[in-house]
Order: sequence, then C-alpha cells, then structure tokens
Amino acid sequence: MEERFIDANGIRFATFEEGPADGPLALLLHGFPDTPHGWAPLMAVLAKRGFRVVAPFTRGYAPTAAPPGPTSVETLAADALALIEALGHERASLLVGHDWGAATAYVAASIAPERVERLVTVGIPHPAVLKPSLSLLWAARHFISLNLPGAARRTRRRDFAAIDAYYRRWSPTWDFGPEETAPVKAAFADPASLEAAIDYYRGARGGSSASGLRGTTITMPTLTIAGADDPSVAIEAYEAARRKFTSDYTVVALPGGHFVHRESPAEFCDAVSAFLGPAQPRPTATAP
Repeated sequence: MEERFIDANGIRFATFEEGPADGPLALLLHGFPDTPHGWAPLMAVLAKRGFRVVAPFTRGYAPTAAPPGPTSVETLAADALALIEALGHERASLLVGHDWGAATAYVAASIAPERVERLVTVGIPHPAVLKPSLSLLWAARHFISLNLPGAARRTRRRDFAAIDAYYRRWSPTWDFGPEETAPVKAAFADPASLEAAIDYYRGARGGSSASGLRGTTITMPTLTIAGADDPSVAIEAYEAARRKFTSDYTVVALPGGHFVHRESPAEFCDAVSAFLGPAQPRPTATAP
C-alpha cells in the first residue's frame, strides 16, 4: 500500500487510503504494537462497499511525526477528530479502533458524538467498566514496565524480541510468522518512533482514559469485537460495558486473542459487514 501524508492537529500523519475519494469516510485506528498494515483485509472490504477508507499511522508511529513527551488518550482523540476534518469530512461514517485505537475511538465518540455515525472497537471494552484486579494488573503489566527507565532499550534487544513476546502473550493461539511483526519493527527502527509509542503509556499514568469516560455514554450504534481466546480480557467485561451505550450495542466474540482482527480476518470482516447492513449502491452520474 502506498503511503500518503496529511497534516492534522499540528503534526504530519502518514496514511494508507483505499476506496473512492468521494465515498463516506471510514477511519481505522491501530493499536500497540501495530501499524495500519493490519487493517488491509478490512480496508479492501470497506472500499468495495464504497467507503473512502483511511488508516493512519497514529501519532509517533513512523513515518508519522513523533512529537516528544507523554501522549494522553485525549490527544489521540483530538488527532482522530482533526484527521476527519483535514480529510474534508464533517464526520466519520465509520470509526474503527483496536487497542489504543479503540480507547481513542471511545473518547472521540464521547466528546464529539456528532462527528461519528458508527463505531467499531476491537480488543478493548469500554475502559470505564474495567475494575482493578490481580488478574487485570498482571495482564496489563506492560503499563508498568514501559514506564520504567530503559524501556526503549529493552524493547530493541534481540531484533525487538519484546514485540514478538507481546504477540505470543496476548494472542496465544495465533501461530504467526515474522511477517506479522515486521511492519511495526520497521516503524520502531526509528528511535523517536519507539519512544513516541512508549509515550502513550507514560501518558496513561493514573488511568486517565477510564476516568475521563466514567461520566459519559456512547450514543451511536456500536459493534465491539473480542477475541474468544484473549487471556487478558474476558467476554463478560464487554457485556458489562453495555450500560455505557445508549444506542444499539453488539458484542461479537471470534476465534483469536487480542489481535483477533488479524487472526480471524474473514470472520472479522463479515462481522463488520453485518453491522453495517446491506451495501448501498452508489449513485451514478446522469447526463444533463
């Protein structure tokens, strides 16, 4: 996929784009440690349905610019909303997010519901319903390790072996090859990019994303997709989040772990297509 660049919220974003330029906007936000390469199957499906599909390398992920300093989820949400505007749209007809992208999408949809028509989140339930527990603390121990001095140096060791370790830990049933982690390792080969990705965790001290969402609800139709084999988050957590949504809220569990959209790409794309309903024919131009 060819990279394109666009300026939004004061930085330059690299993006992948597919589909008709005049189609409704579908904005796809990746998580950690990932890149928009992981959205390729969904991008193709949405483009065939007539969407203009844009998947950015989020703040700091090379070749997107990497401003220094901790990054809050509110800043990431501001990025997403600014991208919608910079792309020339009043709203995203579809906002999709995985992991940090999901947290970003929840916040963006909460603070600017008029800018998002439909929401799809992957791998993370609504953060406000996650209750502290020993099992959750163990599953999220990378939040602690990535805040310790030398985190970037440790992540770079042995050709970014830590990245492969995250994938095996979070998606234990996925027999993935080196090609699956190669794009994010290429991004993190830029030291500023790796530091910027770690800055998401430095900006998350104190659970800011959860606290900022506790008093809000999501008002647009939402599909959340969980990995049935995810060792970190139980399906029940997604069901417990139902009270945070005032419109249609659908939970789908698919085979796979935290990277379920990449582990079961066909089933994932089918679930998103079912959520969107039958594809609408695009209007054709008529001669005057």
